[in-house]
Amino acid sequence: MTPKPDKKLVFGLVGGIGAGKTAVSEILEDAGCVVSNADRVSHEVMKSSEVRDHIHAWWGDEVFDGAGMLDRAAIAAKVFNNTDELKRLEGLLHPIIHETRIRHFEASPNARAYVIDAPLLIETGLDAECDAVIMVDSAREDRLKRVAARGWSAEELDKRQALQLPLDQKRNRADHILINDGSKAALRTRTFDLLEQLAPRTDEERC
Repeated sequence: MTPKPDKKLVFGLVGGIGAGKTAVSEILEDAGCVVSNADRVSHEVMKSSEVRDHIHAWWGDEVFDGAGMLDRAAIAAKVFNNTDELKRLEGLLHPIIHETRIRHFEASPNARAYVIDAPLLIETGLDAECDAVIMVDSAREDRLKRVAARGWSAEELDKRQALQLPLDQKRNRADHILINDGSKAALRTRTFDLLEQLAPRTDEERC
């Protein structure tokens, strides 16, 4: 296990697709935490020549766009119906994402806490690096509304969710549950309250 930067508290963030993890991440950032978003980092990592060269060797020009950059939709079509190809892609990306995350955390020594927002946090063993795992939980109908904004159907949501640990297992593995019932104000209050419980501010910080 890579040592935690400056021995700061590290929290893992999990939840169902469309549950509102991004919203919670933004709230935690507002409260002084530094968040490493695995999806966001992977976007940057996939622009590197190292990753592009590997993927070109596997799948050729068909997963590149006209500008010579990786076409994420084409890659998704390759891996979401093929477990072996998905594992191969993850085996390439995850170590690079991990090192990028550590550098990101080390560059922010004054953070209140560090947060790892990763869809496969538990599946990849990243929960072992966390002092606590927080699950953002939301009703299926609310999650469907959110992913509909991405152009996804219920079938697409279920297909992608099936590639992750079942939600009941995530709940069992989480140390804390944040309910996202659609109210932004309520979610913000619940998130602040939980953070104050886990990483309380000093008297000076409250002033």
